[in-house]
Amino acid sequence: MTKNRVTLPAAQATSFDGDAVRVDTDLLVPGRGEPTKDGTLVYSTKTGKIVYAGSQSSLPAMYATLAISIKVPVLMPGLWDCHVHFFGEADGNLERLVQLAPALAGMRAARDVAATLNAGYTSVREVGGYGVDFVKAIDEGWMPGPHIYGAGAAISQTAGHGDLHGIPLEMMHHQINHGLPFCLADGVEGAIKAVRTQIRRGAKVIKICSTGGVMSKIDSPQAAQFTKSEIEAMVEEATRTNMLVAAHAHGTEGIIAALKAGVKTIEHGSYLTKEAIDLMIEKDAILVATRLIQVNGLRNPQNMPEGSYKKLLVVEQENKKSYEAAIKAGVKCALGTDLGLSSVASHFIHGMNGEEFGFAVEAGMSPLQAIEAGTANGPDTLGPQAPLSGQLKEGYDADFIALSEDPVKNIGVLAEVEKVTHVWKGGKLMKAPGKPLSIF
Repeated sequence: MTKNRVTLPAAQATSFDGDAVRVDTDLLVPGRGEPTKDGTLVYSTKTGKIVYAGSQSSLPAMYATLAISIKVPVLMPGLWDCHVHFFGEADGNLERLVQLAPALAGMRAARDVAATLNAGYTSVREVGGYGVDFVKAIDEGWMPGPHIYGAGAAISQTAGHGDLHGIPLEMMHHQINHGLPFCLADGVEGAIKAVRTQIRRGAKVIKICSTGGVMSKIDSPQAAQFTKSEIEAMVEEATRTNMLVAAHAHGTEGIIAALKAGVKTIEHGSYLTKEAIDLMIEKDAILVATRLIQVNGLRNPQNMPEGSYKKLLVVEQENKKSYEAAIKAGVKCALGTDLGLSSVASHFIHGMNGEEFGFAVEAGMSPLQAIEAGTANGPDTLGPQAPLSGQLKEGYDADFIALSEDPVKNIGVLAEVEKVTHVWKGGKLMKAPGKPLSIF
């Protein structure tokens, strides 16, 4: 593909400085709303923004003279994964992270961020990991990757889900003080400082653990964690800096406590009761159910400690029922995978993110609803920090992808990386036939 530079009259050139590219398509899927047949998209390579997206017949006269740079079967927004981790760890035992050299984690994660972009994901919300540290390198062009909106470390109480229970507490604190992307906080003052620490590190969203989890050794996924006052203090501190709070929350009590405190996204949400679902709707909260990690975990028990696998046998079924109930009730959802390992042998690795769309449809979404959850709803998980992204609309970031098949007819195409034929990020073509991402 070659960029078409056109010279326009001065009055028109002010909108995109005469530097524009047109892409035509048989089907334009906007992210939110009905698809358009015989569509076209025009973007500015100067600003990296979309200047037109719609039908070819309605193309404004100022763009009508543009040559068609390429025609593809399907255009849609770049995908959003709203729950990932870039830890650079090849083993499902999280305690190994304490001994993992950050340089090694970074080298492994370079492959992970490139594989994510290669799969059509132009944006991710990383809710715990080294992602906040990778942003600058990606923006500088040192390695290809998606836009990363990171949380830094997930904030946990001592002995909570984010505490590596088999590691001496003094060692945990030592490693955290030297860059390990975990955070332990106790009491209101400690909780406030923890939020400020993540903001200082570059967080765009705050992640807390309001219940126990599957991968943590001692606690139960249904156990509520943090006190009411601690959660409220973290939400208040994040809100003052225009950030949303995401809560790892499986159990009902921890879900409700988080929602009442003002948490805006519930991660996992495995034990949603009618009360919790009604509260989510009332608070306009978003569910990120993370089905991929749970289904994949059942299929690959070798990736998990034995105790965690036993927990998952129960939690996965509850998570499925809760997801179905939430969708039926009209809870707003965004898609997230919880991908976090850096090992091809694990059969759970960055780049397979698109499988999450199929699980959304299995749980009751229509293909268009799943596409909206995995594109247009993604930025909503960032609140005031959100970019104009996830939709093919004028003024939005030129983050979009081309597919060889229609995902409305076959949602599974989003899980087939080879059928994601083109990826544009910020108006820059990152992947095309004959132009693979440079790391591969």
